[in-house]
Amino acid sequence: GHMKTNPIYWKATNPTLSPSHLQDLPGFTRSVYKRDHALITPESHVYSPLPDWTNTLGAYLITPATGSHFVMYLAKMKEMSSSGLPPQDIERLIFVVEGAVTLTNTSSSSKKLTVDSYAYLPPNFHHSLDCVESATLVVFERRYEYLGSHTTELIVGSTDKQPLLETPGEVFELRKLLPMSVAYDFNIHTMDFQPGEFLNVKEVHYNQHGLLLLEGQGIYRLGDNWYPVQAGDVIWMAPFVPQWYAALGKTRSRYLLYKDVNRNPL
Repeated sequence: GHMKTNPIYWKATNPTLSPSHLQDLPGFTRSVYKRDHALITPESHVYSPLPDWTNTLGAYLITPATGSHFVMYLAKMKEMSSSGLPPQDIERLIFVVEGAVTLTNTSSSSKKLTVDSYAYLPPNFHHSLDCVESATLVVFERRYEYLGSHTTELIVGSTDKQPLLETPGEVFELRKLLPMSVAYDFNIHTMDFQPGEFLNVKEVHYNQHGLLLLEGQGIYRLGDNWYPVQAGDVIWMAPFVPQWYAALGKTRSRYLLYKDVNRNPL
């Protein structure tokens, strides 16, 4: 018979808790918030109308209140919805987790973005994201850190079009969604792990991370804590928190990862 296949990343917006009775256990959550990291799981998301967007609910997951220099949020666009513009000098990257949106701007024709597609919008770049039916976006925004005369430009792409990059000493598959040129002060990586694979380096570094697990499940170590995680979970990693991941289960893990780059820490 015809097998119904779920769209890519469907698990990220339809997470399961195992055993399932924990979903209804009063007061139970896997979410944790500490000084140098946070695990924010779907049952903790609080949605409210996104300022300046129409027909869109947002859940802010990481903001400067946690100590970050960036904002990460989910935008649930409903029927006939559209985005607002970020504040002045704020750059934005959107990644489509579910559904489809149309990106329009003054300089080029409109582009349809489906699941696994993304767009980088430079600071002060006029644009609109419009949705006819429904869509879920993960959005990263930060105050662009100007460097000399360098400027960034509009980028529209999809993960499957990005080349696999060398990862010496590591087994995971790495793709970078933005150029590695010095103009860009952050990048977004996707990292794929087969079940049983794990990070070789037990990382401690000055960069910050915002992470969305798109597929799979595993164990994330943050500081002295070991967290079982699954698709749909979000992690904030402050600078210098020890961090490590191992993929478990029967299917690959893929996560989307924000990382600040190309700027002197001073």
